[in-house]
Amino acid sequence: MFGKSWFAGDLDYFWFYIHFRDMNRSSPCKDLSVFGEYRGIAEALFPSGGSQTGQMPDLAAIADFAEALGIGAEYKRLLGVKKNANDMKVFLGHFQNNLDLLIQKTWVEKADEIRKEELQDKVAPFISLVETGNYPQALEEFGAIMEELAYLLFGEQSRKEDFSDYIIRIDDRMGLFWWYGGQINKARGAPWVQKADSTVLYALLILGICYLTDF
Repeated sequence: MFGKSWFAGDLDYFWFYIHFRDMNRSSPCKDLSVFGEYRGIAEALFPSGGSQTGQMPDLAAIADFAEALGIGAEYKRLLGVKKNANDMKVFLGHFQNNLDLLIQKTWVEKADEIRKEELQDKVAPFISLVETGNYPQALEEFGAIMEELAYLLFGEQSRKEDFSDYIIRIDDRMGLFWWYGGQINKARGAPWVQKADSTVLYALLILGICYLTDF
């Protein structure tokens, strides 16, 4: 049902959604209309609805997006923690452990098993980039991680233009998160990333890291 991959655990309830929702309609998210009440929040995160436009988000928009994802309190707490503090190192350790478990839970065809190992190998170098403050490169790597994770979880469906639409009909917040993931992936190589304020890039990273730590 989810293409090549599936994973067990907290998301088993998805099957109930799938049986009772029409998964055949298609309405790409390029105008963000699918997000309903979250549309304005998504548009504010990346003005003009895209991450390649050169219009970088601001901290207020990122904070609002975190609230919409249900991680507002944790996001604010971590943003206030000193970047090299022990609390941050512990949190990043939790992120790595949870992402590792999430990757291990995915079911893929035998031919794709190597992709799971390769993705796991990307996580530690990504964390090192965050810890050393190389946020432009960290954002690039995070985009690659998000793209591959989406493929492992949802198979070829993750490659389609209406992927966010597909997911948001399963769960609103999850659809919003994977739209964010797609935008981060599209931002790879965008000129604004190199020019952006480091605080903004750090906030964008913490946003995704927070969500995946509790995923």
